[in-house]
Amino acid sequence: MRDAVIVEAVRTPVGRRKGGLAGVHPADLSAHVLRSLAERSGVDPAVVDDVIWGCVSQSGEQTFDIGRTAVLSAGWPETVPGVTVDRQCGSSQQSIHFAAAGLIAGQYDVVVAGGVESMTRVPMGSASNGARPFGTDFDARYGGVTPDQGIGAEMIAERWGFSRTQVDEFSLASHEKAAHAQDEGRFEGQIAPVTTPDGTVVSADEGIRRGGTLETLGALKTVFREDGVVTAGNASQISDGSAALLMTTSEKAAELGLTPIARIHTAVLAAADPVIMLTAPMPATEKALSRSGLSMDQIGVFEVNEAFASVPLAWLADIGADPKTLNPNGGAIALGHPLGASGARIMTTMVHHMRDNGIRYGLQTMCEGGGQANATIVELL
Repeated sequence: MRDAVIVEAVRTPVGRRKGGLAGVHPADLSAHVLRSLAERSGVDPAVVDDVIWGCVSQSGEQTFDIGRTAVLSAGWPETVPGVTVDRQCGSSQQSIHFAAAGLIAGQYDVVVAGGVESMTRVPMGSASNGARPFGTDFDARYGGVTPDQGIGAEMIAERWGFSRTQVDEFSLASHEKAAHAQDEGRFEGQIAPVTTPDGTVVSADEGIRRGGTLETLGALKTVFREDGVVTAGNASQISDGSAALLMTTSEKAAELGLTPIARIHTAVLAAADPVIMLTAPMPATEKALSRSGLSMDQIGVFEVNEAFASVPLAWLADIGADPKTLNPNGGAIALGHPLGASGARIMTTMVHHMRDNGIRYGLQTMCEGGGQANATIVELL
């Protein structure tokens, strides 16, 4: 029986908006992780059947099928194809799902899944160029309400009863965990440092803030509602970055002399209310656990994307997982959220964490535009 295994996973550092990676074209960021993947694994890129690349804002420099452009920019053979995927924030997690499905179906033997987003160079909303993406039928169904993730985060905080202090405390904990992980060198094995056009080497995630307090966070103004709880301090950061995973089957890995890190155990999707938008990780998690036959306590690490602090807090309240197993190395509030790259960045961080700590099962999920969510369970090999 064919399976789908991850044999290598690598990412760039996550750069702040207008930070160290701002001068790097997103195709070049993508090419960098592709080259790093080949170098670290020793795989000849000519054997890669496809590169499945997540990217949300397919505008400007991120148009023209950046997955294919990345392949050519990396210097890989012209015979290697590439395709670009948009499932909003879950785009590169969906790339992993597509790659796994293709491997199990026999359409691929070797495939790369990953993604990129340069939010500095291609800002959010630029893909629509100011146009409204919702037509009359959508408006009729949802009363003319335009979905907004920030308002959705406020609606979650209100529905679950989270205070400003609670979301700020979660944010501080994310930064503290990420700082601790960075200081202990936990990210070094997964990061491929980037040399920028001016010769600067960017080798560490730039978004981690140290020494924050509830007082400093409490002084920030709310963004979406005057009487709300969401601020720039308890939401994910606008970021630049790329990440990629080399995937194959156990049989092909043995043939190529590769040692798999983890197997894709279960991959599911869920969808919910597109107006509140951010609640689908809960049914996605439940569906993944049900389909996998695994119990909650068998999962040793959970990665729930920190789009806003209220999202993982609501997930914890509904799912009932041990908070100690959630985002142990910090999340997007501290590390950043380069949209199309985030799913692959999170998976890269999770499988490295599982290997470093001997954790058998890990589960990743993230909220996505349109009220969707991917959930993926991987098994350490």
